[in-house]
Amino acid sequence: MKMKMMEMEIEVWRMGLIAGMMACIWMVWKVINWGWLKPKKLEKCLRGQGINGTPYKLLIGDIKKTNMMNKKAQSKPMDSLSHDIVSRVLPFELDVITNYGKNSFMWKGPWPVLILMDPEMIKEVLNRFNEFEKPRLTSLPATLASGLVVHEGDQWAKHRSLLNPAYRVDKLKLMLPAFEASCEEMLKEWEAMASAKGSLEVDMWACFHDLSCKMLARAAFGSYHEEGRKIFLLQKEQVDLGLQALKSLLIPGARYIPTKNNRRLNETEKEMITSFKAIINKREKLMERGETFNDLLGSYMELNSKQIREHGKKAGMTQAELIDECKAFYLAGENATSVLLTWTMVLLSMHQDWQTKAREEVLQVFGNKNPDFEGLNRLKIVTMILHEACRLYPPAVFLLRMVYEETKLGKLTLPPGLIIMLPIMLVQHDCDLWGDDVNEFKPERFGEGVSKATKGQLSHFPFSGGPRTCIGQNFGMLQAKLTMSMILQRFWCEVSPSYSHAPYPSITLQPQHGAHVLLHKISVD
Repeated sequence: MKMKMMEMEIEVWRMGLIAGMMACIWMVWKVINWGWLKPKKLEKCLRGQGINGTPYKLLIGDIKKTNMMNKKAQSKPMDSLSHDIVSRVLPFELDVITNYGKNSFMWKGPWPVLILMDPEMIKEVLNRFNEFEKPRLTSLPATLASGLVVHEGDQWAKHRSLLNPAYRVDKLKLMLPAFEASCEEMLKEWEAMASAKGSLEVDMWACFHDLSCKMLARAAFGSYHEEGRKIFLLQKEQVDLGLQALKSLLIPGARYIPTKNNRRLNETEKEMITSFKAIINKREKLMERGETFNDLLGSYMELNSKQIREHGKKAGMTQAELIDECKAFYLAGENATSVLLTWTMVLLSMHQDWQTKAREEVLQVFGNKNPDFEGLNRLKIVTMILHEACRLYPPAVFLLRMVYEETKLGKLTLPPGLIIMLPIMLVQHDCDLWGDDVNEFKPERFGEGVSKATKGQLSHFPFSGGPRTCIGQNFGMLQAKLTMSMILQRFWCEVSPSYSHAPYPSITLQPQHGAHVLLHKISVD
């Protein structure tokens, strides 16, 4: 009996050992397949279709070389105030297309990245948004990836359709006073500081960061804007913590490791959610009594309530989804608006002739009165300048899409596991598309609109393109037109001797060492 028991125990132990060995072999195979066999198969597939690119390096791909080139290019400011900035902002990507052709590939770890420079292909990718989705980077904190920015498929269609009316012209008009009040506060501070000498030096990047935050808080929360601003400041802290996480490898599940940064991310998230819920719950009670709110959160809640009344609870958004959309609105809006305003002011400081033209137009339309909605829509020169600023210094320097199933694109067959890069900056600085003067500031390119300037091609897409064009594009342009008009009415500007020209890609294209500009008060007769 004992012998049989021992034999059974030995057999169980042997089976367990075999199972463990099989599991280890399976894991080793998975790692080999993920880190070597699959990347080499993808590389062979791309090269077999005539697409050239960098050779694959085990696990790291081109990450090391990319980081090295970025560090070197961005280690010091540019030698001149040139707009030929691609070699500083995307040095490795520029090197790849120079050596391997305009549609070529590089490596982000074990994933091949196909760089598409062809406007027709870019247009097709953006239009076929259900086939070319955004990469699912699950290790990113939710603040860097929430709401419409990351939704796909039916969820995106549902939220986009529901929220679109919040950005109609009639709604944007209601938000103009919020923009104006924030801008007025900033200008009064400038005037007070400049009162003695009539001029002052300002870091536009810092000022417009603060201005955008105030504008968005007022536009989103109305009379609750101070509470809203506290929420957005918490979100800004989350973004800073999230950017630190992005500097390391994207390890699946990394956001769940209890590091100091992750603990603080969780703390700020709880604080934000608690504040959001308090505002929303308070508003729901007031809305039940018939009170209305002419701000973005009010529009979101009104549209959501209407959708639920007419089509049932499942057709609307949950409170958590509503909060996510508010977070996405701030993250996208604050970053895009602040960088657009910053680079526009830098450009006008560099190009005094266009500053004069813009001021003359603003004074002709508004005189010394605060701008109104109809007048802002008549500003042709200011609009041209903003389009050219977006071309030379786009808020986002590239977009990424992922191939999850084998897909045809033109004559190419794209395998699953391939990342597609749509390099906004490279395309908008391509001399084959824009001419030999591509790196010159020439707003007259847009004298007859974007379509005429691009000859009908998708070669200007600072706010993305296709059905997923940024929902807040008109919102941001309205902010920019109003702010620039009010500044031009009261100040003229020039580049400060302390300014260092150093465009730097973070979440958006930012001035690495600030944007120092000299402002001079304009005397009003």
